Amino acid sequence: MSSKFMNFVKTGSKIVCVGRNYAKHAKELGNALPESPILFTKPTTCFVNDGGVIKYPNVTEDLHYEVELGVVIGEKACQVPENNIMNHVAGYTIAIDVTCRDIQEQCKAERIPWTMAKCLDTFCPVGSFVPSHKIDPFNTEIILKQNNVLKQHGNTKDMIFNVPSLLEYINRHITLLPGDLVLTGTPEGVGPLERGDELYVAIPNITEATFHVE
Repeated sequence: MSSKFMNFVKTGSKIVCVGRNYAKHAKELGNALPESPILFTKPTTCFVNDGGVIKYPNVTEDLHYEVELGVVIGEKACQVPENNIMNHVAGYTIAIDVTCRDIQEQCKAERIPWTMAKCLDTFCPVGSFVPSHKIDPFNTEIILKQNNVLKQHGNTKDMIFNVPSLLEYINRHITLLPGDLVLTGTPEGVGPLERGDELYVAIPNITEATFHVE
């Protein structure tokens, strides 16, 4: 099954994202820990493949990186219980949730959706597809380097809601289709981007990707 998802960026219908899923990240932004997963979505026009360009839009003065483990859905999931949901996973990828932090903070203050902060073109750079048997979603390292300086180094064991519980919660409310991508949250260490930056993200010893900011 997994080989047909090598090009998930062209076949998936949506990107479902999870906010505040690492306690230290919630703390660094001054946010309370969630009692249930915080969800938002990105359109597939946010995708950028390995080696591509992240566009720094003129609407923001504070663009941030957030490295995340991405889960690629392999089979339609609608109200699938947690004890079976992982059978609907085709594989994984390394990804960046690019965020206009100043716009997000304004949206939060005004209690309006984060769309302009999260959904602009090139705001979801992704690496290559990794078949599910190569990743332990309960204990996987993810890293991000900015201009060869390590900025984020997290492990999925520190998630507030682990991958099966996230997927069960999402598919209880939103049907997941083959090729859809679920971003599972970012660890601490998020920070600002500048035009000209080079970003390196990786699941060490498994997959890596690079991106240029302009």
